Amino acid sequence: TFLIGMGKGGVKGIDMLNVTLMAIVFGSKTSTGIVLPLLLCADVAAVAYYRRYADCSLFWKLAPWMIIGVLLGVFLGKDMHELLFRKIMSGIVLVTIVIVLIMEFRKNKEVPNHPAFAIGNGLAAGFTTMIGNLAGAFANLYFLAMRVNKNVFIGTGAWIFLFMNWFKFPFQLFYWKNINRETLQIDLYLIPILLLGFWAGVRFVDKIKDEHYRKLVIVLTIL
Repeated sequence: TFLIGMGKGGVKGIDMLNVTLMAIVFGSKTSTGIVLPLLLCADVAAVAYYRRYADCSLFWKLAPWMIIGVLLGVFLGKDMHELLFRKIMSGIVLVTIVIVLIMEFRKNKEVPNHPAFAIGNGLAAGFTTMIGNLAGAFANLYFLAMRVNKNVFIGTGAWIFLFMNWFKFPFQLFYWKNINRETLQIDLYLIPILLLGFWAGVRFVDKIKDEHYRKLVIVLTIL
């Protein structure tokens, strides 16, 4: 939970570790129902703090395709076997790491402008956010490729995930039914730790220069 807070506070890449740990403790699918309300609380804090840095053009390039990706995840993931669910989450993490490394070490440093890049990342982010709260991986890929500065990276991501997490909340509550009284009770105990993590993340990111932030995101994603 502390890592969720840090991730929403701006320490991007660390959220993949959180997803992995929660899946190990609670099970892959159950963990998504526990984590989502925590993400919603942290999203509100992130938008309140970083809202002035958002780039609306980047938001609208991703958001429509993320919606489609979420809807695909809703119907494909509902009755998915737990073992297959876990394997898909693992595969997403590994593929993301490979893509990050390829992007960083390729000789061509131009920003990808083809619509297919935004469409592909948006669909993947929407699908993976529904399947395992892993959209941060693909959103990070997109912002790394766009080579935006630290604050735009965090601020735009804050708005995207506030929108997307509220969009998928009813599906998990009423259709998947993996958010219930028991999971919400767990979340209530964890909110103070979440807020502490958010405060620590903000303080940590404030001390990092723009040129070092990109490297930090890559290293944390790989770890």
